[in-house]
Amino acid sequence: MSNIIDVGISLDQEYQINIGQQLAHSFRIYCETHYNRNSIFVLIDENVNRLHGERVEKFVSDFEHVHLIEIPEGESSKSVREWNNITNKILEIGIERSTPILAIGGGVTGDLAGFVAATVLRGVPLIHMPTTLLAMVDSSIGGKTGVNHTTGKNLIGSFYQPDAVFSDIAFLDTLEQKEWITGMAEILKYAAIRNPQLFEVIEELIHQPLTPKERWVDVVEESARIKADIVQEDTLEAGKRAYLNFGHTFGHALEKVSGYGAVTHGEAVFVGMIAACHFSRQLGHPVSDVRFSPFLSLYKKQMSPLSVNTEELLDAMKSDKKVKDNTIRLVLLNDWGSPYLYSCEDHSLLQKSWSYTLDKFNT
Repeated sequence: MSNIIDVGISLDQEYQINIGQQLAHSFRIYCETHYNRNSIFVLIDENVNRLHGERVEKFVSDFEHVHLIEIPEGESSKSVREWNNITNKILEIGIERSTPILAIGGGVTGDLAGFVAATVLRGVPLIHMPTTLLAMVDSSIGGKTGVNHTTGKNLIGSFYQPDAVFSDIAFLDTLEQKEWITGMAEILKYAAIRNPQLFEVIEELIHQPLTPKERWVDVVEESARIKADIVQEDTLEAGKRAYLNFGHTFGHALEKVSGYGAVTHGEAVFVGMIAACHFSRQLGHPVSDVRFSPFLSLYKKQMSPLSVNTEELLDAMKSDKKVKDNTIRLVLLNDWGSPYLYSCEDHSLLQKSWSYTLDKFNT
């Protein structure tokens, strides 16, 4: 059984997010009704293949030809070089415009494989099968694909919607604690911008990963629904979809200054949300980062100390792809569940927010 969320992108384009346990049968039925099952390309994180290779075989067993391409784990794989390597392999093997690409892994695999699917033959069918908590609640939903550039994160890419998403909670059985904490940050983001009740739910569940699985299915479903609802309102990030970037402008700066991969995306977003809360509070809004306090020790254990300085972080924020006319666009909170966009011209407030946040992680 799976829970299904319909994501309407336009009048003539929609897809389903399937969330549950042991979804191999549902996946095979889906492929039977949508593809000729002659050939499929499976772009899979190498670590996921090692841990779940037999499970993956059950998903794609109905296809006559299964072309499996491993993607090295880690942020360094989100590169033009890796995109080129994979594209070359696919074109050398041979692919038709009706041949699906199945992306199995975390956010790195999904973003990279999505960009491959968007660009090979100007677009082939894409199915996401996220295997991390972060990918299930965030990166597999919404159609953002791409790779990093030396000047910034996700600067090369496209919006390209999948045919479907299959989030099988069974893949989380082998998820390391570090990855649970990474994924938790995006769920806490949804708590901050849309459903504050998730704060209490996650505070209870984070100490018992996957126990019980049904509760985590519900959390993943609620998080995915929040993102899907916002994406449907603003497919190309012209307005409300930017709310999903709460904490991200700060977080991306931390990732860049630290060196991509040194700090995980979720860790950086958690830090960024505390900074964004402090910034909001400086403007007089009734939001205190105390809501994040129950989770702070988990992140500090993985990250402290943060050996970065505020000047470098400010410079990184100024080079963010969303900056216009030296104005840094932030997502702030009027109150919990009430985000808004703010054009920041007073960089001294950014400095104060960074100083406040770094003190929390370095003391």
